[in-house]
Amino acid sequence: MPTKDFYQISLKVILKNDKGEILVLKDLANGSFSGFYDLPGGRIDEEEFGASFTDIIKREIMEEIGNIEISIKQKPVALGRHLIPAKTAFGGKDIHVLYIFFEAQLISGEIKISEEHLGFEWINIDNCDPAKLFKSGILEGINMYLNK
Repeated sequence: MPTKDFYQISLKVILKNDKGEILVLKDLANGSFSGFYDLPGGRIDEEEFGASFTDIIKREIMEEIGNIEISIKQKPVALGRHLIPAKTAFGGKDIHVLYIFFEAQLISGEIKISEEHLGFEWINIDNCDPAKLFKSGILEGINMYLNK
């Protein structure tokens, strides 16, 4: 009988501005997306089991990009899978992550990047090749979002 896999769950946000551009975060040089972009969001903490997805997303947004106001759509818009290799993972072993993507709209506030990323850009996802910007589960999710 095959062994069941265990995944960590990460809620990612496709955050749009009033021009329809999405916010992308430049990954750290030693991160699992080194040389590519990430999206805001992150993994669910143990004590958040009973919390709403919206509350978890708001916590992650505050941690990664500052105290901004957003409107989050309640239904997920895409899925993706990502491997955090043992060499960059805490604990020294591979971590499998399932991404659940939500769409959100920036209402107000200024983006202030945490130390988790190098910088940010607003991009028009319709006018670029996602494979040049993203990889792994983020690319899988963006492609699903764009119906590719």
